Amino acid sequence: MDNRKKILLVEDDTALSGVYKSRLDLEGFDIREVNNGEDALSAAIDYKPDLILLDAMMPKISGFDVLDILRNTPDTMNIRVIMLTALSQPKDKERAEELGVDDYLVKSQVVIGDVVERIKHHLGMNEDAPA
Repeated sequence: MDNRKKILLVEDDTALSGVYKSRLDLEGFDIREVNNGEDALSAAIDYKPDLILLDAMMPKISGFDVLDILRNTPDTMNIRVIMLTALSQPKDKERAEELGVDDYLVKSQVVIGDVVERIKHHLGMNEDAPA
């Protein structure tokens, strides 16, 4: 039985998503990678991730719209969502929070280890780590 936590990585920058995928694989997560909002929505239903790492700026459907749809769809409304974005404006963070994001991380302000920590925190995996 594979009881690894499932993470849906939604990022249109393939170089960046490759780096995250490698690191999250190392951390023992089951990862599915998609690079646009449409695929993110279908994968959220099919793959049933425990957490979605969501980029904001994407072709077709933005991360904000993806978040809005996820939160208004019964099958996906309780999936944890961390937005990882280049948008550092307070208004963008406020918008994400209004839409029900669990966490909002600005790419320029975090390193990958921080992101891994936040993922583990939201999945309740940090019990044994010092606060």
